[in-house]
Amino acid sequence: MTAIKNEILVLGIGNILMNDEGVGIHVVSTLEKEGYAGADLMDGGTGGFHLLGFIQSYKTVILVDAALDDFPAGHIRVLHPRYAKDFPRQLSAHEIGLKDLIDAAFMLGNMPEIHLLAVSIKDFQEMGMDLTPEIEQAIPGAVNQVKELVSLLKNEAVT
Repeated sequence: MTAIKNEILVLGIGNILMNDEGVGIHVVSTLEKEGYAGADLMDGGTGGFHLLGFIQSYKTVILVDAALDDFPAGHIRVLHPRYAKDFPRQLSAHEIGLKDLIDAAFMLGNMPEIHLLAVSIKDFQEMGMDLTPEIEQAIPGAVNQVKELVSLLKNEAVT
């Protein structure tokens, strides 16, 4: 576990071995390569309960994940889920683990403020490490969206 430096965690979720399903990891990796220091960054893999204690140590968590939804591939949206039912109906290949993680944090009474940056994908069944052109083109927009959200959250905390 890395040392906590910020009140905000950007947690990339996904499986880079399943092409576009790993978009959350690619976004966090891009932020790391840029040397972004506005928030703590973490590759959360495919999620799961091992992340529970870690996310509970933050005031705010920005989850970046792929979503299978009705939007075109590469569409980016920010959601503010409070309970598992508030997430998109299908969050890629690890839907149950991530939703259960959020419910567990809520039930334990130590729930950080959650923001979900969902990047729409078409398919997650295919194995491989290559992003489709639509998702590759969406990465810079998702990175900028994370930066804007972190900036907004920090400004709100000051006022």
